[in-house]
Amino acid sequence: MKKLSILIALSIGATAATAMANSLVSPGPREKIARSTLAAVPAYEWNKLSRRGGKFVEIWTIDGDELNKVAFYGGIPVGEPLFREADKKEAPLPRVTSNMLITDIPPLLESSYRIQLGTSQMTIDSQEPTLVAGRKGIKFTYSFVRRDDEVQRKGEAVGAVVGNRLYLVTYEAPAIHFFEKDVEKFRQLVTTLKI
Repeated sequence: MKKLSILIALSIGATAATAMANSLVSPGPREKIARSTLAAVPAYEWNKLSRRGGKFVEIWTIDGDELNKVAFYGGIPVGEPLFREADKKEAPLPRVTSNMLITDIPPLLESSYRIQLGTSQMTIDSQEPTLVAGRKGIKFTYSFVRRDDEVQRKGEAVGAVVGNRLYLVTYEAPAIHFFEKDVEKFRQLVTTLKI
C-alpha cells in the first residue's frame, strides 16, 4: 500500500513538472538528439524535458520522468562520465575509456547510478549482443531502487561504442504498471536509431 501511495504522489508531481518544463516531440524524424549525431523516428508523442542530466544527455518522457523516462546519452567522448557529476571531488563518476568494450557499458551505468543516485540495490538482470543503429552493441535490462524513494524500478537499454564515443539509450519506469505500459514504445523507438 505504501508503494502505491508513493507511485500516486510521483504521478501527480511528475505530471505537474512535465507540464512546466518540456517541449513536445512529435512523431517523425528527430536529429541531433542529445547534441550528437544520434537520430530517431518516434512513432508516438513524447515530452522532451528542459532539464538535462549532463551536456551529452537528453530526456524524453510520456507521463513524467518519475513514471517513464527515456534517456539518450549521445556520443560521450573518452574521459567523460555519463552525466553531470554531483560531487566531482568526493564521489567522482566512472568515465568512458578508449578501450571500452560493449560489455563494459552495463557496469558503467551501474557504477554511475550507485555513486550518483545512491542506489544500493541495483542489478544487471540480463545482457545480450544486439545491433544498435546497425553497429555492434549490447542490450541489457536492470532493476534498481533509488536512495530517495522505495520504488522498485526496471530499466532496459541499448548501447554501442562508435568512433571512441559511447551511445546509450535507456528506458526506466516503476516496475509496478508503468514499465510494461510503455516499454513497447521504447523498443519501437530503438529500432529507428541512427548514429
